[in-house]
Amino acid sequence: MASMATDLNAAQQVLDRLLERFRTRSARIGVIGLGYVGLPLLLLFEESGFEVVGFDTDAAKVEALTRRESYIRHIAGERIEKAFAGSRASTTTSFDVLTSCDAVIVCVPTPLGRHREPDLQYVRATARAVADNLRLGQLIVLESTTYPGTTREELLPLLEAGGLMCGRDFFLAFSPEREDPGNPKFNTKTIPKIVGGIDEPSLRAAVALYSAAVDHVVPVPTTEIAESAKLLENIFRAVNIALVNELKVVFERMGIDIWQVIEAAKTKPFGFMPFYPGPGLGGHCIPLDPFYLTWKAAEHGLWARFIELAGEVNTSMPYYVVDRTVAALNADRKSVNGANVLVLGLSYKPDIDDDRESPSFEIIELLRERGASVAYCDPYVPVARRGRKHDIRLASVSCTPDEFAKYDAVVVSTPHAQFKDPALYAKVRLAIDTRNIVPRNAGARVFRA
Repeated sequence: MASMATDLNAAQQVLDRLLERFRTRSARIGVIGLGYVGLPLLLLFEESGFEVVGFDTDAAKVEALTRRESYIRHIAGERIEKAFAGSRASTTTSFDVLTSCDAVIVCVPTPLGRHREPDLQYVRATARAVADNLRLGQLIVLESTTYPGTTREELLPLLEAGGLMCGRDFFLAFSPEREDPGNPKFNTKTIPKIVGGIDEPSLRAAVALYSAAVDHVVPVPTTEIAESAKLLENIFRAVNIALVNELKVVFERMGIDIWQVIEAAKTKPFGFMPFYPGPGLGGHCIPLDPFYLTWKAAEHGLWARFIELAGEVNTSMPYYVVDRTVAALNADRKSVNGANVLVLGLSYKPDIDDDRESPSFEIIELLRERGASVAYCDPYVPVARRGRKHDIRLASVSCTPDEFAKYDAVVVSTPHAQFKDPALYAKVRLAIDTRNIVPRNAGARVFRA
């Protein structure tokens, strides 16, 4: 009993020391993965008074930050300059520096495999690197979106393999990222932060860490609940977008304007939340994350049919847009084979430079397969190399009325603010508008798709 009490006292002392370092901001915070999630987090902790170190295997990102340059459009260069002008922030490609960190936050990609199965290669590789450098008194937090159980089933065994015990020697938690690039109303500091720990000491440590930088922290009992909450958020959006996308197709056949239907429905002050149709889903979350849950559900002998159906509807939308484009060209007595088509927007949402999983790539490739000559315009993505299937090797054309007038059809895919200027469509013969942004009196013949 005395030995057990001694162990408990020692464990409590380890936790207390860590909590005190978070409270006094004398802790060093490491962030692994300096993309759209990790870089804002790194900057937030630096701005909150912590010493921070960013880790990334992409040397170009590390070099850019060393030069005090931003490589993400919505993160101002002035913010990078300010953070790295002092002595608190640094970056590296070497994981050996992890031993100097009191907290390590993992923000690496969690893509899908070829058959829509979870691809945890980056999480596992990072966990092994952390395990190789794990020391007494560290807090490890996974922020990468994944299926329920990943933190406990994947990270915990790797971290404990060296002999240190979670809750006694180190601490482990999950806190889902909630970044919304380009949203002026919310940022990393103001978005409520869900935190779930492997055990009570881990939860206390993680809450203390984020409370030192984020306005509102939401503790939940387990890592599985925190992991599931993130999936629910994204599945909720995916399912509702699929519903309104399906209604768009149905109402179009009936001659009913879906956009006017939504405007009418959203006047109801309760029980309704507007979602809007589009050319398909994009980004690093909504097109991918729901399938992490369907995969895990299948492991438990269940079939998440609702989620799968929503995915089927949403992934079909680029084909619908192309079919509408073909029909619109036919109405102009023009074949898609040989037509010159301009796609507006490559980024997956307006006014940002993130083109991950953008349906625009699918639309471009499908139009090319049907024989069209395709160009694109996007002021945020000047050069496009990757597609969903092929390297499309295109550069953005200029955003001018004269340029737009060169094409047989203009397909609006991303509703950038620049594309809402009526003057751009004054000389356009045909516009296929998937976002309802082309003014009805703009001059072009407009097909809503």
